[in-house]
Amino acid sequence: MGDNIEAGIYNIKDALAIAQRLELDLVEISPTANPPVCKVTDYKKFLYELKKKQKEIKAKSAKIVVKEIRLGPNTDEHDFNFKLKHAIKFLEEGAKVKVEVFFKGRSIVYKDQGEIKLLQFASLLEDYGKVEKLPLLEGKRMIMIIAPKK
Repeated sequence: MGDNIEAGIYNIKDALAIAQRLELDLVEISPTANPPVCKVTDYKKFLYELKKKQKEIKAKSAKIVVKEIRLGPNTDEHDFNFKLKHAIKFLEEGAKVKVEVFFKGRSIVYKDQGEIKLLQFASLLEDYGKVEKLPLLEGKRMIMIIAPKK
């Protein structure tokens, strides 16, 4: 019921009288319980602690960062390796990597080359991450998402 009040089942009038006597508030903790659970406490202090708990929960939740790497269907080996090193660094930092092959103009006819590039990229990153979303063509872009290994 409160800090210096014996826990028990009280009717509403008695609970309000106890709260008034102690110059505190009667706060309903669980309205769906039978009977409803209330606590005699300072309402502002109660709100402060509630916000503090919510802030802690939010701070502990994992923030997912997605880094993006763009390739072309005809990206040469040096650029490919350069972008591969960046992807490795991102995965080691714990970020997801969104690898994208962008088809400009008529290069869309090389869809199979783009998919081969993405699958090659994924196979080289096997030690650092796992493919979360396989290559998928969306308009003029082919996208694949790689998540870091735990």
